[in-house]
Amino acid sequence: MTEGYPDQWEADVVLSDGGTAHLRPIRSEDGDLLRVFYARLSPESIYYRFFSPRPYLTDREVEHFTGVDYDRRVALIATIGEEMVAVVRYDLLSDRPETAEVAFLVEDAHQGRGLGAVLLEHIAAAARERGVRRFVASVLPDNRRMTRVFREAGYRAEQRFEEGVIELVLDLEPTETSVEVMAAREHRAESRSIQRLLFPESVAVVGASRAEHSVGQTVLRNLLSGDFTGPVYPVHPTATAVAGVRAYASVLDIPDDVDLAVVAVRADTVREVVEQCAGKGVRGLVVVSSGFGETGPEGRADQEELVRLARAYGMRVVGPNCLGIANTDPDVRLNATLAPTMPGRGPVGFFSQSGALGIAILQRTAERGLGLSTFVSAGNRADVSGNDLMQYWEEDPATKAVLLYLESLGNPRKFARLARRLGRRKPIVAVKSGRSTQGVPIGHAARALTLPDHAVSALFQQAGLIRVEDLAELFDVAQLLAYQPLPSGDRIAIIDNSDSLGLLAQDAAVALGLEVRPRVDLGPRADADDYEAALAGALADDSVDAIVALFTPPTIGGYDVRVPQKILRLAAGGSKPIVATYLGSEGMPDDLRITGPDGMAAEGSVPSYAAPEDAVRALAYVIQYAQWRRTPLGRLPELAGTDRKRARALVEGWLGSGDPVRATPEQAAELLGCYGIAVSADAAAGGVPTRVVTMEDPSFGAVVSFGLADETAALLDDRAYRLGPLTDVEAAELIRAVRTAPLLLGHRGAEPVDVAALEELLLRVSRLGYDLPEVARLELNPVMADASGVAVRDVALSLERPLGPRTELGPRRLRQF
Repeated sequence: MTEGYPDQWEADVVLSDGGTAHLRPIRSEDGDLLRVFYARLSPESIYYRFFSPRPYLTDREVEHFTGVDYDRRVALIATIGEEMVAVVRYDLLSDRPETAEVAFLVEDAHQGRGLGAVLLEHIAAAARERGVRRFVASVLPDNRRMTRVFREAGYRAEQRFEEGVIELVLDLEPTETSVEVMAAREHRAESRSIQRLLFPESVAVVGASRAEHSVGQTVLRNLLSGDFTGPVYPVHPTATAVAGVRAYASVLDIPDDVDLAVVAVRADTVREVVEQCAGKGVRGLVVVSSGFGETGPEGRADQEELVRLARAYGMRVVGPNCLGIANTDPDVRLNATLAPTMPGRGPVGFFSQSGALGIAILQRTAERGLGLSTFVSAGNRADVSGNDLMQYWEEDPATKAVLLYLESLGNPRKFARLARRLGRRKPIVAVKSGRSTQGVPIGHAARALTLPDHAVSALFQQAGLIRVEDLAELFDVAQLLAYQPLPSGDRIAIIDNSDSLGLLAQDAAVALGLEVRPRVDLGPRADADDYEAALAGALADDSVDAIVALFTPPTIGGYDVRVPQKILRLAAGGSKPIVATYLGSEGMPDDLRITGPDGMAAEGSVPSYAAPEDAVRALAYVIQYAQWRRTPLGRLPELAGTDRKRARALVEGWLGSGDPVRATPEQAAELLGCYGIAVSADAAAGGVPTRVVTMEDPSFGAVVSFGLADETAALLDDRAYRLGPLTDVEAAELIRAVRTAPLLLGHRGAEPVDVAALEELLLRVSRLGYDLPEVARLELNPVMADASGVAVRDVALSLERPLGPRTELGPRRLRQF
């Protein structure tokens, strides 16, 4: 390895077409790799780079281009497999301080795949790390593709035209636009990478054994019985046919193209299979094989090598140790799973990290009559994760709601960001196991969460995610979201033919904080006409937002079988959600189902619950989500009196040695002053004591918490949490999220505190924590709040170098190991 080699700059990246590449700094021993790369370039690409013909590179030029110091002269290359496909470099200019000249070269066959944009992101991040603040690029006017890369990056740019050459000057300080551009490109690339997995035109099953009930044969038979629309190729070292389908000795022997490979061989032979798939040009892998990270350190190393190798050759990996993937789209009909039961077509996307639990999940989904658009079981989740699926489902027109079964979070801050964006368009319902431990299952490439579970729930709620307690609630909420409209408020009407059922529903609704309109008890002799009149009245009533219809057979005599027809007819034409407890049915019963062309439930179908409490609970979850969705996003206000540059200089000075620092009260006050926050140790003791904390969480980044500063609040752990930086709406919510908030808002006639001043303090503290990840913990305790304002009486500050840059500010990259 070259001396001083910055291995932190290495990264696996997703390209705009969904393929992958590996980025790394160039090394002195890369001369031959550079020559071979250069020999594949067209004369036009060479001319655009050097402004003159140059058929080959001399030994001196090769030595110059590979001989970098990783400081004043830096170069990054992109490789796919063993080949170099692109290079970007910068050279510091001696006559312009903090300015470097930058240049790109992308192989013709790989142009148009987004390599230029992602290389610019990574070289800019490396340059900022080395103190470079500006790039200068000289581009020929005809080189429109490269000009577009620079102009669309989102950085502040200047342009001038001299002697037939366009000179662009880029300010490398990230801007709101550059961060948005980076996120948008990441979204498109990761979405496309999942689309390639879910819409293959051909599938190979490697390890398709002739043994009955073996893993490989099970996947093969499920693909065939599911009527996959493309060819399926069994791969077996000796058999000529498996399950009546011609088999091949290796993937390389298959005569046609292969898009997706399902790998079901022993763990110690997977590497050979991946290399064969790379040689065949396979686009994605589903590794159902076990024996990897879940077995211990040796298996974890094999798992990491599997993913490195696959990504190096442009492939994403689902698994290992997973159940598989499925797509119910009639144009694909892909069931590449081990599950014997596959639900029909429907509007729900499902992601599960557990392979073992996945079979039960799919069976319960089918039993409820709930249709799926797509299903992915990630197993050890070594590569493809829930974040990738959320990127895909955001744009998928076939997916109306998203279900997640999570055992760990690989990139929690990115998860929250994606959930917040997706949740504004489509609801997300999640079960997160491990509440009692916050641990990570063996085999998962993720760190354990350090925040308490109720804090994680608060951050999920901030992102609009519906977190439920268990799988039963997951399905309860899903069947409502899939087929009924969102409610416009929390006022519910209860219509029943049993006083007991109606009271159970009413008690549940009140306990959940819903407003119950006068209950309509139709009595045990109610018929279809009675239900029709009551439902029509509730649908027409502007004071009703949702309806709970309860129907149980009378104890004596029969019942009117037309009741479900009336409920269904009114639900189909209404704009308010209707949930039912119909004869104790659970799911989407035939009597309450609008049947689509494939026999599955369609929009307007009415979900039924075994008990009225279940129906009301599901409705309460959805009402809370709908309220979040109606809440304005808020804005990050400009905060007068802030000096971020001085704050940065102070922190860098105090951490000069690199060791953690516990700041003195004077230092803490000085840093707070940079954000317009005064410390008043001598302030009067009156008012309500509160506590404000910002901390750098290793998983979520800047997290702000708020609560009262008294023993009762501490005993009850009455703290509210949000991700920083806070918007004005979130600052207001944070104060009101604690159970003791009434003490600040005028409880029992007391004078309210200056809530606006408290909100502004939270905004300033959250911005400080977000701007300075070195602030490991900043605690303002107590902050005295009264009608005249707030006073910070004491402060404690701890500083520490973070493990790495925040992912949302750094260049796009796949999760590292």
